[in-house]
Parts: sequence; C-alpha cells; structure tokens
Amino acid sequence: MNMKYKYIFISFIVFTSSNIFGQEKDQLINGKVSFVTSKSVYVKFDDTKNINVGDTLKFLNQKTPCLIVKNKSSNSVVCSSIYDCDIKKGDDVYFNFSVNNKNLKKEVVEDKVIVKSLDTLVTVDENKKDLKYLQEIKGRISVASYNTLSSIRDDRYRMMYRFSLNAEHIHNSKFSFETYLNYRQYFNSGENKNSKNKNRFNVYNLALRYDIDPTLSIVIGRKINNKISSVGAIDGLQIDKYFGKNYVGAIVGFRPDIFDYSFNSDLLEYGAYYGRISDNTNFYSQTTLGLIEQRNDGEIDRRYTYFQHSSTVMKKLNLFTSLELDLYNKVGDTVNNDVRLTNLYASARYRFNRKIDLTLSYDSRKRILYYETFKTEIERLLDDDIARQGLRVRLNVRPIKYVIAGISYSKRFQSDNQNKSDNIYGYITYSKVPGIGGSLSANYNINTSNYLESNILSLRYSRYIIKNRLNADFYYRNANFNYYNSHIGSNKQNYYGTNLNYNINRKLMFSISGEYSNSNQEDNYRIYAKLVKRFYSKKK
Repeated sequence: MNMKYKYIFISFIVFTSSNIFGQEKDQLINGKVSFVTSKSVYVKFDDTKNINVGDTLKFLNQKTPCLIVKNKSSNSVVCSSIYDCDIKKGDDVYFNFSVNNKNLKKEVVEDKVIVKSLDTLVTVDENKKDLKYLQEIKGRISVASYNTLSSIRDDRYRMMYRFSLNAEHIHNSKFSFETYLNYRQYFNSGENKNSKNKNRFNVYNLALRYDIDPTLSIVIGRKINNKISSVGAIDGLQIDKYFGKNYVGAIVGFRPDIFDYSFNSDLLEYGAYYGRISDNTNFYSQTTLGLIEQRNDGEIDRRYTYFQHSSTVMKKLNLFTSLELDLYNKVGDTVNNDVRLTNLYASARYRFNRKIDLTLSYDSRKRILYYETFKTEIERLLDDDIARQGLRVRLNVRPIKYVIAGISYSKRFQSDNQNKSDNIYGYITYSKVPGIGGSLSANYNINTSNYLESNILSLRYSRYIIKNRLNADFYYRNANFNYYNSHIGSNKQNYYGTNLNYNINRKLMFSISGEYSNSNQEDNYRIYAKLVKRFYSKKK
C-alpha cells in the first residue's frame, strides 16, 4: 500500500471511529411508582441527578410518555399523568437518558413537530409541545328539591342549586380556574313565612391560579389551601413554592364574614408556612408549620401558629395530627402573649392485613377567641374556657368473602365534667346476598349522655334493578329516645324509605327518594329529588 492510500485509510478509520464512539449512549433508568394522588404521581429512583423538571417517563416499549416531571429530589420525582395513562402504585416506569443529551432530533414538517428518540416516536401539535400544561376540565351541576309534609306542622319546601368547576390549564396554558357555588331557595307557608329561612347565595370557592413554573404558583380569589385547611377559605392572594422536598407559602387576604360567609374587607389576615414532603418505598409524609395573624377593622383579632402532619409507614400505618396554638391574648387594654392550645387532633389507622384494620383518634378543642369580634363578651368567654375532648376507637373486619363488619366506641367529655356522652356503633354488610343478589346491611347505635339515651336500629337493602342503570335502596330505621328529667319522657320513631338512582347516561343522573316517619306526636312525609349533570374534557 503506497503512502497516499495509507493516509486515506487512516483518515477513514479516524473519521468513522469518531462518529461511532462520539455518539451518545442511551440508558433506561428504572423507577417505581410509590404514591398516587388525584393530581400527582410520586416515583422513586435510586438517583435522579440525570432527570430534570419537564422530562417525561413511560412504560417500557410504550410509544408515548405517561408522566411528566413537575418536581424532584435526590431520589424521587413528583409527576403529572399525561395522555390519560392509567398509573397505579407499584408500577415500573422508565426514563430514557442519553449521556451526551443529543439523542433527540427535531424535524419540522409543515405545522407539526416530530420528536425521534431510541424507541419513542411522538407527534404533537406545535401548540402542545409543553406537556407540563395540559387542559383538563371537570364540572358538576345539580338541582335538588327537599319537601316535608307534616301532620301537625306547616309544610316545608326547599330548592338547592349547586355548581362546581375545576378547569386545569385552560387551553393548555398556565392558567387554571375553580369554583363552587350554592344557592338555597325556600318556599315557606303559614307561620314559616316569617322564619329566618331566607333565600341565600354562597360562594364557597372562586379562584384563579397561575403556574409560573411547575414549582411556583399564585392563586387569587376565594380558596381553601389544603396545606393549611384549618384556616378555612381565604379571600385574597396565595403563593406556593417548592424547593425539592421542601415548600414555602404565603397568604394575604380576608376572612369571609362569620355570619353570612360574604366578603368582608374588615377581616384582614396574613401569614406564611413552611413544609416538607418525604417519600421513599416504606415511608411517605407531609408536614406543615405556619403562623397566621387575623385582624378586625385594623386591630389584632387572633394570632396563632398551627402544625399539620400526615404520613404512611410501611403501607400499614397511617398517621394524621393537627394542632393550633394561640399566641395573643387581650382583655380590656391588657395584652399578653400567653400560649393557649385551642385545637389538637390526632388519629392513627393500622392495617394488620387485608381483613383487619384498627383506627384510634383523639381530639381536644377549646372555643376560638376573636378579641375584637367578641370584644364586649371576652371576659365571659375566657371564664368559660372549657376543653371539649373526644376519644374514638374503630375496628373493621372482613371475616368471610362478601362480608364486612365493624364496631366503634367513642366518648365525649369536657374539663368541667358536663355534656358527657358515650356512643357504641356496630354494623355488618353482606355485599352479595345468595339467591337474590344485592347488598344487605344492618347497623345499631347506642348513645348515652347527661340528658338523653337513644337506641337506633337500621336495615338497608340495595341492588341494581337494571344493571349499571337503575339502582334501588330500601331501608327501615327504628329510633327510641328516652329524655331524662324532661316532660317529653320517651319518644319512639319509625322510618320507612326508598331511594331510586337512574343513570340516564354516563354524565347525567336522576334520583328520587321517599320517606314516611311516624312517632308519638306526628307523622311526616319527605320527598327528595335530584338531577345531576357532570361534564369532563381533557386535551392531548
């Protein structure tokens, strides 16, 4: 081989080698779904250093991605489901990682973008490239009537109209909107004409959200923040920001009016919170700590801190705790910052196996004091600062196939030993009755308090008359009330009722109920009808 061809041969080897060894190397990084909520999917990885917010995950050999990463930590990611994928806890998902990050090639074909990777071919419209924001709209409209006909009282009629809407990422944008509206209309007759039951329109939720990015969102309007749900609805501005497993938030706005739930610009409130989410194979938790100050006409009404925690341990133990500590006290012109526990709730549920689970809960609550709202009677309220406490234990069992049974005991008491009560409740349900089908259930409740003892027995049978279309319930309830130290004495009541639910189609349902009750004093007839329209749409 002469020198000329030798140089050509060496050049060819160098050129092809650089192309072969310079190409990126694809790797499939394996993860497992550890937790699924209505809006988010949590995926556990050994390491997430090569995964970024906005990347997509998929099932092996799947042509389209099923998840998009919204947030990440060192060993897990928080995702949203896309393309209507069905994701379950324990599913294996994969991330296709290229070492040199060059395996994606884009070719513009007319108004489409074709994305090519090792084993994925996805075609999306130009205006749908941002998979982080896909439109999903859920809504519900209902109209219901409640009618009571009495043998000795005036008849009562009431209409209820409800509308709820949750529009996520409208037109695949960063904007989302949600609302829940309620209108009650009364038709009073006789002496009821002058009663306090007036027509009322309530806005329970009306909020617009803007997602600056998957980790930062701003909400304006009326909304309950799930991270600080004990605060109630907030009329104003809410900001929420994630930093990996940690998050912070701030609120500034107004409390709804305490009498009619309308907007009240005198009730200013503001505060901030910090929280953390922990997620691994055997442990999931979310903890939030916050500080809130509420005012009335410019003066401090209440200042308090709260703590909220929920966790799942080894997929068997579920824990939930919340507490509130008031940090402000004002009587007359005297102000101090004594700490006062106003609310404590704790619950634990342990699942021994598929057939047995046990729940324990405890709560202790004091009257919340608003020092400006109740300014004229604050001393009386402080003198009556009683802790109302409760303890409950519940056991559920599945002894044989189709049978579920349970029993619970709860005790209510006060620090002044007044208003005590003991409640025992038991139930059993057979979900597939031999010979006739359907479900049959029975429950019994005994309650004893300082002034009353009640015994209530209920029986209910439910079944489909037309499969997946028409369902019917038939029930009977017997209640015996014995009043201590009262001229009423004892009172026995019997209830006979039925309920029919007809699914006109997948999104339209009509139901009607009828009940007859008799007691020592009177007979009542109740008729309840309801029409519900649901709607749902999702863009791809």
